[in-house]
Amino acid sequence: MPLTVSTGHHSVAGIRPRNEDFVGMVTPGEPELSCKGMVLAVADGVSGNEGGREAAEYVVRGLLTDYYATPDTWEVTTALDKVLVAMNSWVQQQGSVRRELAGMATTMTSLVLRGRMYYSAHVGDTRCYLLRDGALQKLTQDHVWDRPEMQHVLTRAIGLDNHLVIDHGMGELRVNDVFLLACDGIWASLTEYDLTDFLKQVSTGKLDSEAACEVLCTAALKAGSQDNCSAVIARIDSLPEGELRDAISELHALPVPPRMKPGQTLDGYAIEEVMHTSPTTILYRVSDTSHHRQLVLKTLHPDKANDTQERSAFAHEAWLAKRVVARFFPQVITPDQRNYLYYLSTWHAGASLQQRLEAGQHFTIPEAVAYGGKLVRAIGALHRRSILHRDIKPANVHLGDDDEIRILDLGVAQSGFDSQDGQGNASHSMAGTPSFLAPEQFQGAAPSRATDLYATGVTLYYLLTRHYPYGEIEPFQRPKFAEPASPGRYRPDLPHWLENVLLKAVARDEAERFETAEEFLLALERGAAHPLPTPQAKPLAQRDPLATWRMLAVLSIVANVLMLYILIAR
Repeated sequence: MPLTVSTGHHSVAGIRPRNEDFVGMVTPGEPELSCKGMVLAVADGVSGNEGGREAAEYVVRGLLTDYYATPDTWEVTTALDKVLVAMNSWVQQQGSVRRELAGMATTMTSLVLRGRMYYSAHVGDTRCYLLRDGALQKLTQDHVWDRPEMQHVLTRAIGLDNHLVIDHGMGELRVNDVFLLACDGIWASLTEYDLTDFLKQVSTGKLDSEAACEVLCTAALKAGSQDNCSAVIARIDSLPEGELRDAISELHALPVPPRMKPGQTLDGYAIEEVMHTSPTTILYRVSDTSHHRQLVLKTLHPDKANDTQERSAFAHEAWLAKRVVARFFPQVITPDQRNYLYYLSTWHAGASLQQRLEAGQHFTIPEAVAYGGKLVRAIGALHRRSILHRDIKPANVHLGDDDEIRILDLGVAQSGFDSQDGQGNASHSMAGTPSFLAPEQFQGAAPSRATDLYATGVTLYYLLTRHYPYGEIEPFQRPKFAEPASPGRYRPDLPHWLENVLLKAVARDEAERFETAEEFLLALERGAAHPLPTPQAKPLAQRDPLATWRMLAVLSIVANVLMLYILIAR
């Protein structure tokens, strides 16, 4: 079940000749709803002339537009901060170059509802309230002077100062939560008892959100409000699926579909092609005739229908795939009805990097750097969502005909979301493909962000050279890692800076690799302008301490034998 919210808004000038408030909201569909959420905002312009209204309208409209243009990898608070700081600079600039807008500024309170969380961003004396379980909470603090005679004077507003400081808040959503965004024309005229009463009527369904906003503005004016009156209300009607155990319980009740052939249908989806078959899963390309689109349908292999562990692992994968909403991944589609165990995702024309290599495609240096940057960004997006992929390799990286990189197959992925549910489907350290496993994993180390980044480095190394830095490793092997082969040995046209980046990414010692995806990406983007230093050759004592001690032991024995021989010879 997706996030559903009942919203409403109303704004009136009241007794004033001009309304300097501005309200707005965006309630997108999928995938934007899951990725970015919905945004609600109210602003109260500050100026003795037309600049106040213009500032309020520009900031709200700009926020609602630019927030959705920010990268999907940014956290909500980061995206809000970046957008509002830019708005602050624009408002200040307009006030300085246009005389009629001098002194323009605005307060602003916004709310983002995404998944099972809410995020607020606040500047000034507009307010955000939350009614939960019948109790009203004020989520924001007014930025005014703390003196009775100056409580109408703002200490913070957009456009007021070069340095904008934004108050951020966040919390977990609950069904029947009611949020109110209001300007001072409302909250200064009505008591919290009045606000609570109106919002309770919204919570119980006696008033819808739109009607409640209008009633609030009317009540404030009747109570003697001398200012513009504006309100935005949002009631949480339902929340998206939460815990993994719920998803497992739901999917466990569904039967595994029989093996399908092109031309057959499943829940109204026409099978077009069997894309891939493994011992545990089957992928079909299907046609969704009702929406005129191609999708991918993934299900368990019929032979695993009664395997409880595989069913749980599949439920975990489906649950996790639904949460990686970004352009770097196929997006999960919720079917109108589901009578079998499967999940749907978007289909994209193209092929995996492995398929392209096997077909003989040659990747130029600029292409490999560009695709490498996109792949590293995708890994960073996973890690910021507390997800470890654990099987990054060319076969699991799709290059679409739209030139977009997408990561496939979360079958052995691990996340912080499922730890509390005790999911062990992918917990052992050796999950993945041996040639892409980091050296420490062969010593029993747990998977980590560092191991994902190592596999990413090997993937780029292989993309450019068609070789592995430590040679191909078979599943039954327990290799001993020396120094990685220089990629320039296989690709003489490789620039020196890129060779250093690859060698750092696949270094044997974890401490010598990139610590984060962001650091890896920065090295690729800087390129020859700011090259990494060439890795220094280590002395034997550091590369292989055991061999060093063995050599010293042998030399010691030889020396002792010589000394003994000399003594005896005398």
